[in-house]
Parts: sequence; structure tokens; C-alpha cells
Amino acid sequence: MTVKRRDFMRQSALAAATLGYAPNVFARQQRPPNVVVIFIDDLGYADIGPFGARGYITPHLDQMAADGMQLTDFYCSQAVCSASRASLLTGCYANRVSILGALGPNARHGLNTQEMTIAEVLKQRDYACGIYGKWHLGHHRPFLPLQHGFDDYLGTPYSNDMWPVQFDGRPWDAIEAENRPGKASYPPLPLIDGNEQVDEIRTIHDQGTLTTRLTERAVRFIDGNRNTPFFVYLPHPMVHIPLGVSAKFHGRSEQGLFGDVMMELDWSTGEIFRALRRHGLEENTFVVFTSDNGPWLNFGNHAGSAFPLREGKGTMWEGGCRVPCLMQWPGHIEPGRVTDRMAATIDLLPTIAGMAGAPLPPLPIDGVDLRPLLEAEPGAEPRSEFWFYYGRQLQAVREGPWKLHFPHQYRSYEGVRPGRDGWPGPYARGRTSLELYNLADDDREFFNVFDEHPEVVERLQHIGERARAELGDSGLEGAGVRPPGRLPEI
Repeated sequence: MTVKRRDFMRQSALAAATLGYAPNVFARQQRPPNVVVIFIDDLGYADIGPFGARGYITPHLDQMAADGMQLTDFYCSQAVCSASRASLLTGCYANRVSILGALGPNARHGLNTQEMTIAEVLKQRDYACGIYGKWHLGHHRPFLPLQHGFDDYLGTPYSNDMWPVQFDGRPWDAIEAENRPGKASYPPLPLIDGNEQVDEIRTIHDQGTLTTRLTERAVRFIDGNRNTPFFVYLPHPMVHIPLGVSAKFHGRSEQGLFGDVMMELDWSTGEIFRALRRHGLEENTFVVFTSDNGPWLNFGNHAGSAFPLREGKGTMWEGGCRVPCLMQWPGHIEPGRVTDRMAATIDLLPTIAGMAGAPLPPLPIDGVDLRPLLEAEPGAEPRSEFWFYYGRQLQAVREGPWKLHFPHQYRSYEGVRPGRDGWPGPYARGRTSLELYNLADDDREFFNVFDEHPEVVERLQHIGERARAELGDSGLEGAGVRPPGRLPEI
């Protein structure tokens, strides 16, 4: 697979030279570019057409790949909901801003208002900013999007399975709720407009309305802000379980409900592009399509695929944290390009700030500006290393093609039977020693070459030491860690 990617990149470069393509030949517009970030929940590496999806079609995403670029080595910061979203919006590893795991309805903390989000960075350049979908960075009013730079919000405050409903769609009754702590005692899933709850998601049918409702609100925001620079953040609650799909897509795919939901998400992406074209904005809009983490594999036919990568959500093996990514920016990104240069969600904030000519946050961030890579500057490799945390534990580091795993235990999907039709299967437990992988030749992380490259191991161990000094490790506090926002103690 990697060899094919490299061949494709060489062919693309040759074609660009033959056609005389240069990313800077297009006229720059006076107005800063609009920005759209489409963020899918639990989408696996192989779950869209350009990355190998089977059993359903994603024509709008296929077109986005043709008009833009595929990033094949693109990472979320942690393979879990809240941590991943905090990183995307702040340009920081989740450990730096102390948002870890998945915040639930009982959480009393959230994203600190001292952290600058992409929205707050863009407000410095008078952007209109809207978010439509899953927030998951604190559900209390001080932590909601309108307190973090957004002008408009419609969505759910946390994951769509954080509600008092069983996997088959039946509500917990009072006796079951008393005997089963956790989700059985959760309130109905709120739908929030601005800072106020306006509805409740109580049934699987209600879940099936979300993709369309959020898409329509995002399109309305684009229509209403067509004359000013805008930022649209569309973090869909799907394909996180429980899966829900509208009647117009139910039964449309060969793969069943998961494929139906994916086809509706592809339709949603098409609606966004249709709105941009309707107002003549596509040429001056930077669009990103990616995922918060890999697939939740123990849900079987209701989960996606990380093929050919190892493991899935909840692990920092490649299948958990390497996610599909498409980017389109006409006049800057060469159409049809594929790159295996490393990049990550933490890089979006500094990249977008650079596009908009906006100052970076005053507090330290971890992202790098990807524009040299996007605009195909010769030799561009803005990200040379990445730190793989899960929770507070540093589990691996990567430099170039080399990934070194430190000894740790992890939940695993290998050797166990997954569930079906919305019900989960069990987890296994895995344990890794100090292991080295060359991802250029082995992105399945199958061949441990630790003994063959002691100099590489030593170099990556030094990177790990630097990461621990800055962001800590299990039982070790890092010098660069900042606190989350917290509600006053009762």
C-alpha cells in the first residue's frame, strides 16, 4: 500500500510539472478564506471511498479527493472523543489543556476559557463562527461553544450514547436504572441551541434526524454569512453508536445501517459544497474532512474499518489514531494530490490562523503550520514528530517513518468476537514491550524491528523524554500542562 502511495505521488508531481501547475498562480482574493471543518465521530481509516470503503458509495467525498488532496498519515491526538476535540480546536495535545477521555453528563469540568479555540483565533479577523453537532468539551454553560468564540450553535453536548436507552432502543425503567449505575441514570440526550436546551433526543428515530438537522443549520449559516469570512465547524454525532439515519437514506447501501449512515454523511458534505458553489465561495474556502478517532470495532457491523491498520478506537496503534483526511483549497492545493507526510488535527489551528492572517494564541500550542505542505513547497515536511498519549500515559512517539511504542497495556479487539446490530462485543487486553516499527514499510505495525535499529530506538527514546518533561506521563507531571475549566465546588 505504501509503495503504491509513493508511486501515485511521483506520478502526480510529474503531471503537475507537465501541465505547468503551480499552486500560487491563481489570483489571491482580498477576503480571507472561509473555513469549513467536517469532523466525523468514530470514522475508520477505510470508511470513505478515497480510502477504500466498500458496500456503499461516497461520491461527494470522492469528488473532494479529486479536487483536493488526501493525507494518508494524519493523526488525531488521542483515540477518544473529548481529548481529540480539545486538540483540534486548541492546536494542543490534549494533555496540555487537561481534557482527557470522554466527558459525560456528570462531568463538572470542561475546556478552560483561557484556551483559544480556532473560532477565537478567527474572531480576531472578524470571522462569523458556527458549530453544528457534537461539542463534548463540557456541557455546563461556562464551557459551551458560545463561551469559546462561536456565534451560533446547534447540537448535542456529549456523545449520542450518553442517554438512558439500551442498545436495542428500549429505555431503562426505574428499577433497571436503580440497579444499573452509569448510563441508566443519565438524562435524555439534550439538543442545545445557543446556550439553551430546546429539545431532547429520546429515541433511535430522533437520532436519525440529527445529520439532516445539523446540515440544514450549517447551510443556513453559510447562506446568512456569505458576505463575510466564516468558519463552519460540523462535528457530526455519527457514526458513533447508536446509529441513526433519516428515511431518505434508510436501506440505501449494501452494507446495512452503517453504510446508510455513511451515505447520509456524504450527502451532508455535498450540501455544504453546494451552498459554497451557490454563492461563488468554493474557490475561496478551505475545507477539511476528517475523524476524531478510529472505529469502535467491538460493535461489529455497526462499526467501520481501519484496514489495513492495527486495532481501533481507544488504542494508539495506527488504527485508533490515524484517520482519513481530505483537504480542499482551490488555487493552493493541487487537485488529486496524495501525500504521506505526517500531519495532525493539532496542526489545523496554526494552519488556519496563517491562512487568515490571524495572530496565534498567547499560550504555547503544539501544532505546526501545514501551508508549505499543502502548497507543495519543495521538501516541505512541517511535522517531523508526533507524541502518542492515551489518557495521561505516553504510549509511543514517531519521527519520520519510525514509531516507537513504550511498554503499556491497552484494550484490544484482537481475538474476540465483535457484537452485531448495535450490541457490543467484549474487549481483549493487550500488552506491548518496547517495540519499533517502520511505518513506511509496515503501517500494520506487524514487524517489530527493535533489535535491528538501536540508534533509532535511542533517538526516539530521547523524544519520549522530552515529551514527558513537557506533558508528563503516568505518575509524572509535565511542566507545560495547563488546568481545565472547573465549576465551583458545591
